[in-house]
Amino acid sequence: MRLLGASTHQASSLQLATVAPLALATNACPPGSSIGLDLYGREFRFDPFDAYEAQLVTNPNLLIFGQIGRGKSALVKGLIYRALLRGQAALVVDPKGEYAELARALGGSVIALKPGGKLRLNPLDAVLSDGDEESQAQLLGERVGLLSSLLRSSLGRRLSPAELVALELAVEAVSVVENPTIPLVVAALLRPSPEAARASTSTVTQLGADGREVGLGLRRLVSGDLRGMFDAQTSRSIDLSAALVVVDVSATYDSEAMGLVMICVLAFLQAQRKEQARRRSLLVVDEAWALLRERPIAEWLQASWKLARSRGLANIAVLHRVSDLLATGGAREGISGIAKGLLADSETRILYAQPRSELEAVRELLGLGDHEAELLTSLSRGRALWSIGTQLYAVQHCLQAAERAWSDTDIAMRPMAKG
Repeated sequence: MRLLGASTHQASSLQLATVAPLALATNACPPGSSIGLDLYGREFRFDPFDAYEAQLVTNPNLLIFGQIGRGKSALVKGLIYRALLRGQAALVVDPKGEYAELARALGGSVIALKPGGKLRLNPLDAVLSDGDEESQAQLLGERVGLLSSLLRSSLGRRLSPAELVALELAVEAVSVVENPTIPLVVAALLRPSPEAARASTSTVTQLGADGREVGLGLRRLVSGDLRGMFDAQTSRSIDLSAALVVVDVSATYDSEAMGLVMICVLAFLQAQRKEQARRRSLLVVDEAWALLRERPIAEWLQASWKLARSRGLANIAVLHRVSDLLATGGAREGISGIAKGLLADSETRILYAQPRSELEAVRELLGLGDHEAELLTSLSRGRALWSIGTQLYAVQHCLQAAERAWSDTDIAMRPMAKG
């Protein structure tokens, strides 16, 4: 049998099973839906929740790496399709506008957010606790946590103790409203109440000064370059009941604020689990590198990743290069603690072809041996190494007939038919 993706090495399945340096699993594949064929020509099946229930992994999250054009988008869409067939749901943060056709084909909902647009998502709706008995203090803490991450990213620094107190008091003041909005928080920061000043043993003037820069930082989401996206209650016309919900944020793809936009959307989608009656769901974050390049946003992502099991979510982060993790949270050298946390909380890693320049990162971050890492340089389209817990599989993804129409992201590169 020819080694997947290789052009010269040939061996039988029996011979390959005895090659010690190439530590590919010879045992039966994981449970789940049919994905394709493994190295030995057997049907390969996978479902993140089945893998978790079978105790192959300790969490259902996935990291998917692959160069452009190698088939990772087709796989993600295939995983969504299979999840819906099994009665699961899927939520997608779509930075490039590539999932709308899939949503239409599967009867899903597409939410197209753009600056100055007609649709709104309220991020403060999105930070609701999953349990029914969470205290008001925890709810306030979650709202402050999200806004603090957004501000740290926007301001490029940590908040001072005085600023954090001002933010906490502003959030507390507006939380008397059922669904507070960012404009209400901005107003409370810039024009604090006498009650808030007394709670901080300060004056109205001093508390307003403490919260001024924080308020102006949040104002960017209200009346700055991101206005018309997160500055009001969630639009009533948005359909969140569909099994597949795609939030298209491609209008901000080239913006420096793309990470801010994605974290607001991601928080909103995570909270919809409360409305889904614990329905198992995939939560796909495409172009996840945008969330990893800044420490405040990467820290928030890591914290949310840890809650996957309690929320009934299998988080899927899609990246191009393994080395994207080396710069997680702005780290310049070595592996950041955030990257280590994401790897620990994502025990299923799917690796499509990587350039030779990535092999050092593959060995360092993913612990692959020289032979396995070398194999990544020769994998052809649709072929990947799947690391599931302690097992490693070489897999050819096989498209079902129904998938072909909406799995091809290269259609624009092909010549038009003459007619």
